[in-house]
Amino acid sequence: MASQPPNSGDVFDVRKIRRLVELMNEHDLTEIDLRDADVRIRLRKGHETFVTAMPAVAPQAPLAPPSTQAPHVPSAPKAADEEHVIYIKSVMVGTFFSSPSPEAPAFVKVGDHVGPDTTVCIIEAMKVFNEIPAGLSGQVMAVLVQNGDPVEYGQPLFKLDSRH
Repeated sequence: MASQPPNSGDVFDVRKIRRLVELMNEHDLTEIDLRDADVRIRLRKGHETFVTAMPAVAPQAPLAPPSTQAPHVPSAPKAADEEHVIYIKSVMVGTFFSSPSPEAPAFVKVGDHVGPDTTVCIIEAMKVFNEIPAGLSGQVMAVLVQNGDPVEYGQPLFKLDSRH
């Protein structure tokens, strides 16, 4: 009787799980959920994905692990009108959706007030729909992308007034 290598057919084989983690990193995925009959593997990175965009005058501790934060790029001094403007930026490459389904209303619209935990949109990447929380507080001044638009990592999605 020939013996099989340990765990060769086992779904919980460490080599298979490592490969799934590599695929998650390679394709910038935050979650994988696989099912085969009554066997399930669900891998999730970090706790929550947050967009971090801070006003230059008030540095704060990061809201998410460094790997999921939008890059902070110093900019030229802002005009007085722009002093309180902040942006919610995309944390991944994918497709922007403003609502949970085509017939549902948008998560947020111009004039709405958002808090750090307010879901502002969904970004679909590799058939995974990721709810994106605001990560900061303010009043929505503009939605900078259209429903169904492709978005890039770090791309501004919403313009907020931090005074409200």
